[in-house]
Formats: sequence, C-alpha cells, structure tokens
Amino acid sequence: MTAPGTTEPTGPTESAGSATGPSPTTRRHLLARSGALGIGIAFSGSLSELFTPAAAAAQNLGHHGYGPLVPDPDGLLDLPRGFRYRVLSREGDALRSGEGPVPSNPDGMAAFAGGHGRVHLVRNHENRANGRAPVPVIDGLTYDPQGKGGCTALTLDSRGRVLSERVAIAGTAVNCAGGPTPWGTWLTCEETEDKAGTNGYTKDHGFVFEVDGADPRRTGAVPLTAMGRFQHEAVAVDPQRGVVYETEDAFERPFGLFYRFLPDKPLGGTGSLRAGGRLQAMRVPGVPDLSSIQETGARFDRVEWVDVPDPQAAETPIRFQDFGAGGITHAQKLEGCYWGGRSVYFVSSFARSAEGSAGDHYGQIWRYDPDRRRLTLVIVFGPDTDVQLPGESPDNICLAPSGGLMVCEDGGGAQHVYGVTRRGEVYAMARNRQNVGTPEKPEWGEFAGVAFSPDGQTMYVNCYSPGTTFAVTGPWRR
Repeated sequence: MTAPGTTEPTGPTESAGSATGPSPTTRRHLLARSGALGIGIAFSGSLSELFTPAAAAAQNLGHHGYGPLVPDPDGLLDLPRGFRYRVLSREGDALRSGEGPVPSNPDGMAAFAGGHGRVHLVRNHENRANGRAPVPVIDGLTYDPQGKGGCTALTLDSRGRVLSERVAIAGTAVNCAGGPTPWGTWLTCEETEDKAGTNGYTKDHGFVFEVDGADPRRTGAVPLTAMGRFQHEAVAVDPQRGVVYETEDAFERPFGLFYRFLPDKPLGGTGSLRAGGRLQAMRVPGVPDLSSIQETGARFDRVEWVDVPDPQAAETPIRFQDFGAGGITHAQKLEGCYWGGRSVYFVSSFARSAEGSAGDHYGQIWRYDPDRRRLTLVIVFGPDTDVQLPGESPDNICLAPSGGLMVCEDGGGAQHVYGVTRRGEVYAMARNRQNVGTPEKPEWGEFAGVAFSPDGQTMYVNCYSPGTTFAVTGPWRR
C-alpha cells in the first residue's frame, strides 16, 4: 500500500510540470482550415492523441463531415442527407413493461451486445427531487423510495426495433453519466451529495450503482460505497488493471476532483466492485486548478495519487477535506470520461474565472497515461476564437466508428452533436429541433448519452428535454 501523497512505482519518473509536445495550433488557423467559423465551436490541440489504435487504423475514414444538416419536416432532429432517425422512446409514454410512464431527463447511456444481434441500451434519468416524471418504484430494484432518478433498459432486435423497455434501477437521485465495465454492465452515477433527511430522501445519496441491462435483478440497487460519496459525473475502467477513474462535477468552489478507485477484486465480473477498495484523488504538483493550463500539449510527468481521508464524506464533502501540505488539484465542470488505447480521457466542460476558476475556457480534454503517470492537455475549446458564443462546451464524448469523436454540446442556444474528424475538422452531426421554451424565447434541450451500437452502425443519443431517445443510422463509413 502506498502512503498518502506518494506515487506508485508504475513507470518512469520525469520532471514534474514539464510542458512538452507540439506547439499549439492557432485557433484562427484551425477555424479557417476546417470551415468551423459558421458552427461556433473551435479548439486547438492534437487529435491523434484521442483515438485508440483500432480507430486510428481506419486510415481513410473520419477525415470529413457528412455535409450540411437538413431541416427535419417533423421538427425533431436535423441530420445530414442520407441519415435517418428512429424515435425509440419518449418521456411520458408508457413503458413497454407496463411499470409506468417513461421517466424524464434521459442522460448518460451505453449500448451492450446481446445474443442473436440484439442490443441492450441502458439509459440514466437525471431526475432531482422535483423530477417531473420519476423512475417508477419497483420492488427489488429500488434504493430509496423517495429518489426520483434511476435507469431504464431497452432491448432492441437485430433490425433496431424495441423489444422491451423496463426499469433497471430506481430510487436513486440525479443519475447523470457513468460508464460501461469490461464485463458488460453499466455504472450509473449520482450527481448529488444530498444526505438522508434532505429533499425528502430516506437514505444518503452520491454513490455509484452497477446495472445489468440484460438482467437488472442480477445487480439490484446496491450502492458501491467504497467508490466514494460525492457529486459523481462519469467513470471509465482500465480494462487491463481494473482501476476505475471517476470525475466529479461540483457546482461551487472548491470545484471537483479527478479520482481513481483501486478495487480489492479487480476485473472480477458482475458484483466484484462491491468487494471494496481504496479511493484516491489526483494531485498535479504545483497545479491547484487545471483551468490555469491553457497550452495544448502541456505535460505533467509526476502525477500523484492521494488517499481520500473519508470516502463516505460523513461530515465533510471530499473536495473540502484536508489532503495534506501539497493540497489537491481541482477543476470546474469535470464531466465526460472514457478509456481509449492505454489511457483515460476526461473532460472539463468549461471554466469561468468569474465563477472562481483560475482561467477561462469552453472545454478541455485531458489524457492520463497510467504507465507513465503522465497527464497531458490534448484539446482546448475557446474562448480565444473568432466565434464568441458563450456556453458552448463539450459534455459527453465517445469514439465514432469513422475514427473520430462525437461530442454532445451543453450550452445556450441551439444544441448540437458535433463530430470531430481525425484531421481536426469540426462539423455538426445533429441538431435538436424540439423547442421547450416559447416562440418568443425558444430553448432547446441539450444532447446527452451519445453511444454507438456494438457493430458501429447506429448512433444512439438522448435529448434531455423533452426526453427523447433516438437511434441514428446512415453512411457512417462514407
């Protein structure tokens, strides 16, 4: 066991805080080259770092977008020509199981392969205590009867038709994102720190729960308490070591932390994370706030992992706890997280100095390589661009079968799913046409939970409000 505040001997040690790598591309140059001036989102950085070897092997794919968006005559979802969508589920409609209405606020999501070409789609519902359409309370699948959040699971046949739709876990709260496990389950995360007696809850919240989309009763509604109680956002699992990385989306200073969970029984299959383990937080020496780093390619080669004093946050939220003389590293809006190749990638959706951050940006994507204990800033989104549109920031991200990325936008104005090609071109893949405001003051719900089917032929994505789950098919490998 490594003492708090020290590093584990898992790779070579180099000078801390060294900023090496390619010089950052100017955002003006990248915008002009990519044609992104009309889109309103820009970045600088090295896209090659974001892709797994499998995706990078698609040498002739992922170099271009799919053309302009075509207005949807039904007013739901605009897509490029040649693409089409199917509405899989709508908030308020009846669940096919007969358990109640489809819950509101669909968020993080993942797709898992089933037998005979079937797909199991597991979907979060980020309902707070005042959620307008709660996840129905089901015996044996409910953690806290007063919690309005949870997950539903859809099973699709080989042609993409919905065979079943049912509650997978209920009685949780503010289920925002999460992540898949190597053994085919979904880790759903509560983005809250509310304790029993707050907002009517009968149990403490702020945990991770494991959900089996094929058979939810195998996993039930058991909190993985050793993974910490905080405002969870997303997780990613190292498929070789079994280490689980976790992001914290804290809304106020001090902002959230980036964690890792060292399980006592790594890669042990369904239920193994219940065996316990050790929770640690990331410390980058000399960097108390990641938003202060603005140069893409900046590299830190002596990342430390510090034991969390009280993972259950019985008295004090974790980010407020005492991590010793070296302190701990914070970041505003830590959100999406995924594993790619030999590294974990995580997103800081935005940072605003007016809200207490050390710097301003519209989004950062960071890469942590556990073999080298190396943290690298891969991409920075704005605001130093020619398009000064506030609120545009990356949230959920996933790898696309074309070798690029899909990024869900979470900001003001029209809401998009953006593609980012292997060349660094940014293009609009989808636009939400559903107005949840008024004709005088229109508003559009954000996108969330973008994921691809195991065969790469279908993109699934949620519109947060009104709650809608889409399946998008088309010439993905064109």
